[in-house]
Amino acid sequence: MTLALAATLVLACFSAQAANPIFVLNSQDANVSVIDPTTWKETHRIATGKEPHHLYLTPDEKSVIVANAGSDSLTFIDPRTAQVQHMIRGTLDPYQLRFSPDMKWFVTVANRLNHIDIYRWDGQALTLAKRIPSGKTPSHIWIDTKSTTAYATMQDSNELVAVDLATQTLKWRVKTGQMPADVFGTPDDKHLLVGLTGDDHVEVYDVTGPQAKLVKTIPTGQGAHAFRALGDGRHVFVGNRVANTINKIDYTTLTSVAQFKAPGGPDCMEVTADGKLLLVSSRWIKKVSVIDLSNGQLLRQVNVGKSPHGIWTLDHAKRF
Repeated sequence: MTLALAATLVLACFSAQAANPIFVLNSQDANVSVIDPTTWKETHRIATGKEPHHLYLTPDEKSVIVANAGSDSLTFIDPRTAQVQHMIRGTLDPYQLRFSPDMKWFVTVANRLNHIDIYRWDGQALTLAKRIPSGKTPSHIWIDTKSTTAYATMQDSNELVAVDLATQTLKWRVKTGQMPADVFGTPDDKHLLVGLTGDDHVEVYDVTGPQAKLVKTIPTGQGAHAFRALGDGRHVFVGNRVANTINKIDYTTLTSVAQFKAPGGPDCMEVTADGKLLLVSSRWIKKVSVIDLSNGQLLRQVNVGKSPHGIWTLDHAKRF
């Protein structure tokens, strides 16, 4: 073996070891598909509780938390080795979840039980600070960059609410369009983008005042649902679950600048660290779709479980 060949093999081994797995939550199978990003094959599945829908990384990056809404539990998984670390039970209906940027607060919404839970986080354990009754069918959460306010959508009462984290009290409540789902906040904390799954556009709210104010609608496609920032400080994607398309929105101008196809009911998304690939859970066809962001073309699909929802990897682009 030549020295050059040996060096190449060492580099290849190092690269393979450095590639962190991709996690896909199979909501109707009660498990997580683990995908190798070098071979683009499912390596194994991790059993969780019932209805795992969303996941989020702990502030110390040591665990990815899977929220099992149907089992009232949280599964902690090592984001690098895909090994289950432990499970926390008794978190009622954790459908969607999010940490505050200052790492002090952990928020979940109960999609079937109609409440918002605010937990304190000390770096090791969660302590429930307050359970807040909400509107009907709370769906998604966003927390501002200052860690002062949590925003949540109410899917079946068509509302957007704001919660003061320090006092755990409602600040305001406004009506939205049909079936608001995911919500994305601009880095300046001025605007919130809300995807309307029951319609064909994104609503934009100015949240700098005492009450949220609808300032614009951005036409996208039927079933506007989930957001994922490109990571360039300017663009965010929204998946249109009914139209089977994805729009690229410039959130500095609040306009849609591109659209491309995404099959099978595009839901949650992830952007690879190099910004080249968009990973999409194709909810209705039990696949993950991999899209080339340079041209919007579908590169490949990976078979996973039933009703794939949340998707995530440690090797991801920035969230703004």
